[in-house]
Amino acid sequence: MQSPSKSPHPSGPAPVVDVEQAEAALVEHYPRLVRLAYLVLPPSLGRNRRVLTAHALTQRALPRSRRPGAGIPGQRGGGASDPGYAYVRVQVLRGALDAGVPLHWRSWPKRAQLPPVLPQVRGLRLFPRSGGSDELALDQRLAALSGAGRAAFVLRGLEGLDDAAVEAVLAAAGCDDPEDALDEADEVEAGHELLASPEFDPCTLQARPTDLMRRRQHMKAAGVAAAAALVCGALLGLPGDGWGPDGAAAPPYARNPAGQAALDPGQLTTAAAGAWKRSARTDFSVWPARGGLVGDEDLLRRALAVWARPGESVQVSATPGTAAGAPPGPAQLLFAGEVDSARVVLFYDGLRIVRYAEPLKGTSGAALDFARVDGATGTEANAVVVNRADGNIRYLTAPWVRAAGVQDLLKPAARPAALHRSKDGVTDPFSGPVQTGRCTSWNALRLRDHSGATRLSTDLGELVPAHLTAGRPQAPREATPAEWSKSACSLATIRSHGVRTVNSWTYAQQALPEGNGTASWVCTRAETWRGADSRILAQFQTAAGPAGAIAAKSEDSPACGARDPQVLAGVRWKSRAGTWYLLAAGSRQVASITATGGGPVPGHVLAARTGRNAEVSLTGTLADGKKVTTLR
Repeated sequence: MQSPSKSPHPSGPAPVVDVEQAEAALVEHYPRLVRLAYLVLPPSLGRNRRVLTAHALTQRALPRSRRPGAGIPGQRGGGASDPGYAYVRVQVLRGALDAGVPLHWRSWPKRAQLPPVLPQVRGLRLFPRSGGSDELALDQRLAALSGAGRAAFVLRGLEGLDDAAVEAVLAAAGCDDPEDALDEADEVEAGHELLASPEFDPCTLQARPTDLMRRRQHMKAAGVAAAAALVCGALLGLPGDGWGPDGAAAPPYARNPAGQAALDPGQLTTAAAGAWKRSARTDFSVWPARGGLVGDEDLLRRALAVWARPGESVQVSATPGTAAGAPPGPAQLLFAGEVDSARVVLFYDGLRIVRYAEPLKGTSGAALDFARVDGATGTEANAVVVNRADGNIRYLTAPWVRAAGVQDLLKPAARPAALHRSKDGVTDPFSGPVQTGRCTSWNALRLRDHSGATRLSTDLGELVPAHLTAGRPQAPREATPAEWSKSACSLATIRSHGVRTVNSWTYAQQALPEGNGTASWVCTRAETWRGADSRILAQFQTAAGPAGAIAAKSEDSPACGARDPQVLAGVRWKSRAGTWYLLAAGSRQVASITATGGGPVPGHVLAARTGRNAEVSLTGTLADGKKVTTLR
């Protein structure tokens, strides 16, 4: 359980960190940890190796067993003051400092000093997006510092630590002279706010090919070796059918009629303009083909060919659980037109939305995106992303959408901003939800259909926005902005996870001790297109706080869902008078709650005095005697 109150310094011995606790902290704060490693790593490694090494160091930061925590304070913001985060931060920092130590023939090299085995990206060089002159100047100033000096500067600016906390972290990471490192950091005059720039974000990357001439030579040599191995294999397989006959399959060089038809622009299917009005269902199959380039057969042929055989220069992405293979047969054309500085084509093959984009001049830098949409109906088929640029999004809306708007969920009382659409249904660009830094706004797409119903969806970094609902898991309904105002920022934890719908359910209300007002207990459940890997968060929300505190979370669990709507969570909470309490709440079916060392307390809410660092487990009991545990 996490406490929603912040404490400046821990007291007593350092807590023991479980592997699960460290993993949860690493997953939740992964972009922040990778950015920290990237900034501390020596620039002499080159941007590509710094990116890969930063990811490798972060992924290797988990303990193999229960370990003592770092025993140091967390940063002022971000909610990452738990022992798990403090532990993995020290491990990441120690590895980044080790990577900057020169190799010496007399000593065995440390793992961080060698090129990372994983992750590996062959044929491409990866590096963050370029920043401005201020970011370049800061990078040059940091390059002149020692690794410990860079670490001190980054811990101040990125983590928000004071000098005493910086010294504690550096000492825990193995730095010999933390005070000297702080003196070095004092010499950098640039502002700390530049550390949040995309220039230093190793999770948002650009890709370029490696040395093409040298790679071609290596490929020729590999081809000769492969041909020799093939000849030897054929000789070893004679006589007979060889090692593995393919039965009734045609020879590899045979052309499959369905596969060939899928590559013919003339075989693409389209829906009539008013088909959705007569259809028994509203899904992507009744979207008409729109856009100024639906008749450009050369563009459509290129898009289909890249879909079937993406080259090395094509940037391919797919939502989790989505196949990125060739079309099984002629696909349906949804859109083809110019959007901003690109030509964009959207296809639908009954299971997936496929987006092809190429620059207006040439085809270098083409992109191919896949998103699973099987079974999408109604709201889930309301919009598809046609382009992203500089943090802005454009959608292609369904033919039944009558009006579009943008609603900041953090300002539910504000009127939604009207969103203009072209005659083809393409919206004007608007700023997407916040991705990095402090969450001060969360823009959602608000669409009104032909029936007059208004529905909310949010961008989570994928082609199809996630549908936002509210209410009991057995009967979710369309959400209002007010029902998501305190939970919206938690949606950042499920970006790029293949999310289909997210439901917010206020399962309990609790009067706070000492007359400190009331609190709400909210469970948000994200369902995926693939059915598995759901994400569940239980949040503790007070009237005074702008956002809720995450009390518990779980993955791939039926809790808080239609199959098993029961949920239980708890937090340590400090009253205005300074008294610490254990607060807990379960869904209405919970008849009593039992905390460690105590007896069952009737009802589905609990409030009991506790110590600030007390470790407590909770168990709920239903009326039929069935036990309910906290999310994990």
